[in-house]
Amino acid sequence: MLRVAIVHDWFVTYAGSERVVEQMLAVFPQADVFSLIDFLPRHQRQFLAGKSVTTSFLQRCPFARRHYAAYLPLMPLAIEQLDLSGYEMVISSSHCVAKGVLTGPDQLHISYVHTPMRYAWDQQHEYLAHSGLTRGLRSCYARWMLHKLRLWDVRSSHGVDSFVANSGFIARRIEKTYRREARVIHPPVDTEAFTAEEPRENFYVTASRLVPYKRVDLLVEAFASMPDRRLIVVGDGSERKALAAKAPANVTLVGHQEFDALRSYLQRARGFVYAAQEDFGIVLAEAQAAGCPVIAYGHGGAAEIVRGTQYPQPTGVLFDQQTPEAVVAAIENFERQSLVTDAATCRAAAERFSAERFRREFHEHAMLEWQSFTGARQRRTDPTGETIPGTFGPRRVA
Repeated sequence: MLRVAIVHDWFVTYAGSERVVEQMLAVFPQADVFSLIDFLPRHQRQFLAGKSVTTSFLQRCPFARRHYAAYLPLMPLAIEQLDLSGYEMVISSSHCVAKGVLTGPDQLHISYVHTPMRYAWDQQHEYLAHSGLTRGLRSCYARWMLHKLRLWDVRSSHGVDSFVANSGFIARRIEKTYRREARVIHPPVDTEAFTAEEPRENFYVTASRLVPYKRVDLLVEAFASMPDRRLIVVGDGSERKALAAKAPANVTLVGHQEFDALRSYLQRARGFVYAAQEDFGIVLAEAQAAGCPVIAYGHGGAAEIVRGTQYPQPTGVLFDQQTPEAVVAAIENFERQSLVTDAATCRAAAERFSAERFRREFHEHAMLEWQSFTGARQRRTDPTGETIPGTFGPRRVA
């Protein structure tokens, strides 16, 4: 049986990237699991199917449970200390450093990239601004650290044999960052957990972590200028107090909700609104699976999930600028065109992202890469000891 290791950046909650690991384990149930840290609460561990996680030295560092992000400068070193020498195939699930695990010439490394480290690359300036690190000694240190991370990130990309991206947007980011091609396999969405129901109720909904880059503030400002329309905000995070302070009467922040409550909102809402640029955006696909039209910022993964009004059977409206005015115009366009779309059309569009489809495509890709890898390895080995120029080892000569 093929010896497989699955490496994930960190396990602290069950969210989008952990769903990918869950389906990877369904494809390779014999795999062992590795990570920098594992602080998953007991009630969220089911997706690991009873497997224990081998962790790095960061697991034992002071305050790592609550402040693991503070150890970012040590993460490249930590991931390189994981011993994967006993495995034939290594699969990394990476949005930070997991793709930097060390592998040998007889090991196939497939890296499923949720995104290159966006805070170290194209979103560095936004990250520094939101963190209050635009000037001073702390800013100098942060910029130096991110510079070192970029150097390591590119160097470690050379150890990956095959890149897989979660969207065409991320495939372009991989090409820009590492100068490597990547196959696109969209992440799994639990489409079976939703039903497309009609009629819809007269409110809009959004759901995300309430952190700066999710741009929920734009939605709150937009609905402040549309007092006749209701918005329900699902989620929690560092921005909640600031958002609550400026939320008008027609905007309700309901905080974190369990899955059943979120599903109910998605299955009843007139539309789902979203202003962030996402690498993919699983919640957008979940909204579509619930038959809910989506009004979203049309860059990043949203453009691959939502069929805009330029298509014969649209499933929502995409807007081009992250401003309250653009959100208002998109909602007015949505209503003006009577785009209370057929829930079945939205549902059918979401089926493209099912978990079954992910398992099939990922297994097919991994096996094709394994066949190619083992074939190349055999061609490099010949008992005669003769070597063909341009190969990595001996090769039989006709």
